[in-house]
Amino acid sequence: MLIKYLDIDFEFSDTRGCIKQLVHENWKQVNYITSKAGVVRGNHYHKKNIELFYVISGEFELELKKISDTLSEKYLIKQGDFFQIDKNILHSFNFIKDTSLISMYSDGVQTSDGMDIYTE
Repeated sequence: MLIKYLDIDFEFSDTRGCIKQLVHENWKQVNYITSKAGVVRGNHYHKKNIELFYVISGEFELELKKISDTLSEKYLIKQGDFFQIDKNILHSFNFIKDTSLISMYSDGVQTSDGMDIYTE
């Protein structure tokens, strides 16, 4: 399995609303992303970064391919899903619905060596 689904670290809800602590250490870059239905994003991989994604709203098909062999997998990702993509996994997002999500990078995309974004 090329994807790793994660549990949220901590969640608290009361009459005021909800707090979800996704992680509490080890992430150097955090992005908030919105994408419109019908858009394709990604189609790249990272040599240095592990990525986490938390889907705030929306839905998309995630296609993953391991760079070192022909193994590929597809997943339907929905609101509330929290998952990890490891290094050297080509990932492509085909947005079925308008989507908002958070992405986190272990080392950050911009490095002293340049950008950690690669295509096949």
